[in-house]
Amino acid sequence: KEGILPANIFGTNFKSVSISVPMKDFIKTYRAARGTSVIYIKLEKEEIPVLIKKVQKHPIHNLVLHVDFKKIDLKQKVETEVPIKVNGISIAVTQKGGVLLTQTNKLLVVALPQDIPQEIIIDISKITEIGQEIKVSDLPKSTTYEIKTDAVRTIISVIEHKEESTVAETAVAAPEVLTAKPEEGAERTTETTAKEGVDKKAPAADAKKEEPKKPEDKK
Repeated sequence: KEGILPANIFGTNFKSVSISVPMKDFIKTYRAARGTSVIYIKLEKEEIPVLIKKVQKHPIHNLVLHVDFKKIDLKQKVETEVPIKVNGISIAVTQKGGVLLTQTNKLLVVALPQDIPQEIIIDISKITEIGQEIKVSDLPKSTTYEIKTDAVRTIISVIEHKEESTVAETAVAAPEVLTAKPEEGAERTTETTAKEGVDKKAPAADAKKEEPKKPEDKK
């Protein structure tokens, strides 16, 4: 149906269920949650804490086609990807003509749901010479989450600028298109509430129940 987004909830010791949410409300919630915050889905009389695990988009129009939510236990650590955010100014770029390369846009993190960071800051002011780079092992340790991405993985580097180089200033990954097949389960309508951590709520989605199809009369 127009304006309705099909989705699925799955999880450990949880029977997979197919649901549907208003498209506008999901987009608003998704922007607030930014893919890393806990979202509460109101299913009948129960509020289910979930994380957004997979988003399937149209390859041309970039419209959201389907979403997979993973039910979580707020007392158990979860593994999820967190986007990086480049911060600061590198004199290797501004004064020495280097080209800044972002070699990965996300890092794998393990944390309690309420401790998952919305982003991981990468300070590029530490790069002062062409050829220097920032690896996962160079990032400061956190007391609330653990980075599981390989420690030797390069996140940011500065290379020498070449006139005929085909290297872009920032290597940005193509839009991610994730395919998700809804598993068996009753088709239901939900309300979604995003939380930044656990305390801050994003606007909740107003849900409408779908009428079940009546069986055809056999003649």
